[in-house]
Amino acid sequence: MNIAMNTPLQELDWSQQMSQLGTLIEHEPMARHTTLAVGGAARWFFRPNDRAALIEAMTLSPADVPTLPLGRGSNMLIPDTGYDGVVIDLSELNTIEFNGCSVKAGAGARMSRLARQCAENGLTGCEFMATVPGDIGGGVAMNAGCFAQQVSDTLTYIEVVLANGDIQEINAADLNISYRHTALPKASLVISASFELRTDHPEEIRERMRAMRSRRSATQPLTQPNCGSVFKNPEGDHAARLIEAAGLKGFSIGGARISQQHANFIVNEGDASSADIMALIERAQRVVKQQSGIELEPEVRMISDTNSAWPGEEA
Repeated sequence: MNIAMNTPLQELDWSQQMSQLGTLIEHEPMARHTTLAVGGAARWFFRPNDRAALIEAMTLSPADVPTLPLGRGSNMLIPDTGYDGVVIDLSELNTIEFNGCSVKAGAGARMSRLARQCAENGLTGCEFMATVPGDIGGGVAMNAGCFAQQVSDTLTYIEVVLANGDIQEINAADLNISYRHTALPKASLVISASFELRTDHPEEIRERMRAMRSRRSATQPLTQPNCGSVFKNPEGDHAARLIEAAGLKGFSIGGARISQQHANFIVNEGDASSADIMALIERAQRVVKQQSGIELEPEVRMISDTNSAWPGEEA
């Protein structure tokens, strides 16, 4: 959307004003922006130039237009019908700042990049992030984790922006964080997160990261489009074991398949639709429930046409 730069901002409608704060694209296919490579078009796709632009843009979007924050799209299933609202791409909010053992990262910073820079600075505590294909904002929102580590282990506080543009700083202890859940204020976006780490020898940190990456490559279908773990692990068990025991490992619907390599992954074999993936999720839930009595809870965030809440957002 191109607007003459000499037009007074106050004379433009909200979307035109927003377009002057970054890149605004109409009817953008979301399959281009998710690691599953599926999803219909977003009515508007907005990438703010920086933190200040995001804060101003939050005050412009009408209350009846839903917003959906996007990092790398690694834990998200967008419907084939698309998203009738504004998808906010936070990739430009990617600063990483070190102050002794403390580190502050923007919501759009890749978790893998943060892990690498922490290793370079001799700081340990977030090695697992080297293997997570997502950004800090989403990682905080779902308390991402693996290899017996999770975001909440070292998180000290976050900053969120509210719908009215106000910034709120929240201590980690006040976020009611649990397994794959963080309670965020209603209609807020994470804009930064701060962590308190410990010192260690950089090469020892890098070696732990290499071991984690090697293990993940050997056990997960990283060469095919996927969204990471589809289901949360039930207490005392593993979703992958339950799905495999139900005879569903390798089962396919359309272009989507439950991975032969790891049963808690669904892969896009090239022409999958969101509907194919949703059907596989429902099939796994139904069969596992029938055979074991356990209800699998999705870890992947399934977006409706107008769903605007982060995972864990307080109602």
